[in-house]
Amino acid sequence: MTSKSAAAAARATVYGYPRQGGGRDLKKAIEGYWKGRVDADALRATAAELRRTNWRQLAEAGIHEVPTGDFSYYDHVLDTSVMVGAIPGRHRAAVEADALDGYFAMARGTQDVAPLEMTKWFDTNYHYLVPELGPDTVFTADSAKQVAELREALDLGLNARPVLVGPVTYLLLAKPAPGVAADFDPLTLLDRLLPVYAEVLSDLRAAGAEWVQLDEPALVQDRTPAELNAATRAYRDLGALTDRPKVLVASYFDRLGDALPVLAKAPVEGLALDFTEAAAANLDALAAVGGLPGKRLIAGAVNGRNIWVNDLTKSLATLGTLLGLADRVDVAASCSLLHVPLDATAERDIEPQILRWLAFARQKTAEIVTLAKGLAQGTGSITGELAANRAALASRANSPITRDPAVRTRVGAVTDADARRSQPYGERAAAQRAHLGLPLLPTTTIGSFPQTAELRVARADLRAGRIDTAGYEERIKAEIQEVISFQEKTGLDVLVHGEAERNDMVQYFAEQLTGYLATQHGWVQSYGTRYVRPPILAGDISRPEPMTVRWTTYAQSLTRRPVKGMLTGPVTMLAWSFVRDDQPLGDTARQVALALRDEVNDLETAGTSVIQVDEPALRETLPLRAADRPGYLAWATEAFRLTTAGVRPDTQIHTHMCYAEFGDIVQAIDDLDADVISLEAARSHMQVARELAAHGYPREAGPGVYDIHSPRVPSADEAAALLRKGLEAIPAERLWVNPDCGLKTRGWPETRASLDNLVAAAHAVRAELPTAD
Repeated sequence: MTSKSAAAAARATVYGYPRQGGGRDLKKAIEGYWKGRVDADALRATAAELRRTNWRQLAEAGIHEVPTGDFSYYDHVLDTSVMVGAIPGRHRAAVEADALDGYFAMARGTQDVAPLEMTKWFDTNYHYLVPELGPDTVFTADSAKQVAELREALDLGLNARPVLVGPVTYLLLAKPAPGVAADFDPLTLLDRLLPVYAEVLSDLRAAGAEWVQLDEPALVQDRTPAELNAATRAYRDLGALTDRPKVLVASYFDRLGDALPVLAKAPVEGLALDFTEAAAANLDALAAVGGLPGKRLIAGAVNGRNIWVNDLTKSLATLGTLLGLADRVDVAASCSLLHVPLDATAERDIEPQILRWLAFARQKTAEIVTLAKGLAQGTGSITGELAANRAALASRANSPITRDPAVRTRVGAVTDADARRSQPYGERAAAQRAHLGLPLLPTTTIGSFPQTAELRVARADLRAGRIDTAGYEERIKAEIQEVISFQEKTGLDVLVHGEAERNDMVQYFAEQLTGYLATQHGWVQSYGTRYVRPPILAGDISRPEPMTVRWTTYAQSLTRRPVKGMLTGPVTMLAWSFVRDDQPLGDTARQVALALRDEVNDLETAGTSVIQVDEPALRETLPLRAADRPGYLAWATEAFRLTTAGVRPDTQIHTHMCYAEFGDIVQAIDDLDADVISLEAARSHMQVARELAAHGYPREAGPGVYDIHSPRVPSADEAAALLRKGLEAIPAERLWVNPDCGLKTRGWPETRASLDNLVAAAHAVRAELPTAD
């Protein structure tokens, strides 16, 4: 095909879209269902209407081919487990009794049955439910959801493309089921899984699918020859099927690398590549294999993970280089738009000039359509759009918001000594033990306590002017008093103030730092019904005044036990924000670190002896390719130390991480030089404790014994059993007892019961220790 005819074929599409609706309607319906206020039929009706609304909006915007199957009540990987019949044995009875309730039981657990493990979806803040597989796993096809949603879209008269997690990625994301040998490789089940995918593809073809998209983001990671061979076999076999739709294999989040030749040679009809951050690498690799003759290429030319307007001229230049490398070039975002908010026009509190810089899902859809039109019809067809785009880009580049000379001077003056504690850990530990006087297996929580309806109402009343600041602060004081009193009665050793005043662990700080913008409606799904509003990092960062000292000091005045100061670390402040794309991330991290360093030092001066700087996103932000990791880890660990290194030796620095694969970053955890780290471990059965031991981690650690993402209350015996597993890897003098994560999303009844059991478990296991009194 000539370049001209390739351009004429250019059409617009997306891989996925935000699920929640403009008012987080899905969240409200699902949580209403869990509480018995919404029945199953009403929940399904809400979901169907949200899907129809999304598809119509996409079609009206000019999207030629809408995605189906990307919608989920909880998680698309869990949906895939249902599709292939990979239901854990402990949940089969519940699923057979009621498919919807069984589905939610797999996601959340019940009082009697543990949920599936949850971890991060590649390097995003989205969490997926980890498939549990073993040598005895039997796969069976259940395409009901995928077929039904395709038919819904077709009935609206739309071109629709079902989107499924691909078989190779599904198996690479899976883990051995409980009781299965740890060295079991789920990828050995590929030949057993492929016939199930073949059946699903056949069902979708029969339902009217012309194309089906199989997502294989795992192939943008470093893969072994055996894994690449598995991908070769998978798409050789699926491609050889006669009763199937056309197959599009989609990759995103990074360069495809060694997997690109595999997929380029596979007998499938299309390939989707990321041409934003990975543009140069993917373009070079695509040219090196001779392009995709006879195939469809979908070019992810709009960043699907950040919220800045696209540089349309630059993207068109990239798209132009692709013409002639494929039979047809279409335009999309770099990944599903699940990772950005729905609509920037809903933001009424952001200055109109700045709002021009932002593109949420609906604006990105318009950018995709514009690029497809420009590619197909030439730039003359989009002169107005290009002019407006150039003006928006210039407005941002020239804005004084983006540069603060004082901040840049301070960052430039940082030395290596600023990121080192004054004494080594051994000396610090002795000083801290003498100062704090804690028992063996000290108990604590991660930081937040339940955010009750009363707290949320008080915060809304303050915003609406129904109460004044003094009235709001009295409510916060009362909440802190209750939290401190509860912790003392329960017997926790190191207390927290509960974070009643905080709306979100990143947003709360962002609203008090210069350089950040806050949204009112910029909700993004984190997991299940948990949505967050990532702030927007638009300019240079500084701290005008203390942010946490007042409430931490007030809490400490209520008790003689140590109260932890609670901060969010610099990497997480970046990872859970929409970051600048006009300077290196390491430069931004140092700005945030220096602002937080001021807060740490002020907390210490005010008498706080234990300070926790949370970095749950350290692993999440790890580059997907090993070659890119050393540079990231160098600035990420330096930023943490820059935040924390200015304190006295007897001030104990904690950090916290959760819901990630920690094995890849144990050395980085060590390099943080925190005195204590708490980590998620309950769902993963203390795996991280074993990883720390294998590394020879020399400091204190609290692998969690209470899974806070499930409503179930663990018994004292269950928590004690996990503690004993922890003691097999970490000596008692360095082992802490804590939940997996903060308690913000839990209710008070389950929190009280769970923490009572946690403390009881600690006392029971202490009594078993030979060093116990």
